[in-house]
Amino acid sequence: MPLYIAVVGGTRVGSGAALLAEEVGAEIAGRGGILVCGGGQGVMEAASKGARDRGGTVLGILPGNDRSGGNPYLSLAVATGLGDARNAIIARTVDVMIAVGGGYGTLSEIALALKMGAPVIGLKSWKVEAPERLERQIIYCSTAAAAVEAAWRAAAGRSV
Repeated sequence: MPLYIAVVGGTRVGSGAALLAEEVGAEIAGRGGILVCGGGQGVMEAASKGARDRGGTVLGILPGNDRSGGNPYLSLAVATGLGDARNAIIARTVDVMIAVGGGYGTLSEIALALKMGAPVIGLKSWKVEAPERLERQIIYCSTAAAAVEAAWRAAAGRSV
């Protein structure tokens, strides 16, 4: 069974974050993974484009009620009607998460993934320090290739 890897990040991004996200999506598809995202613009759209350009599959977990509301690179879309609460569905669905940049929505996805046991890879994303050592920590990387490699290693150490 292929790995399900979330790529999360902001809807408003600069060209640097968009390029990183597109590279992450391409790397995931190149390894045969399924890219899962919130289905919107910004990091989600860039990662989706990267994956689809490499022949990959992209699953969008949309916040609204209409499957056609996602970005044009989605292979499959789920309209949840849950708004930001759909972040919990994304976190529960995936084996590992890669956060590229991001705002408060991304921070919530990171927290939910860690709470639910999914490893999180940070790529120019939030630097979070817990008040005490917790079981799971964000794994920080500086390149798209390193982030995807770290995601594969982290998922291999988890019972999926």
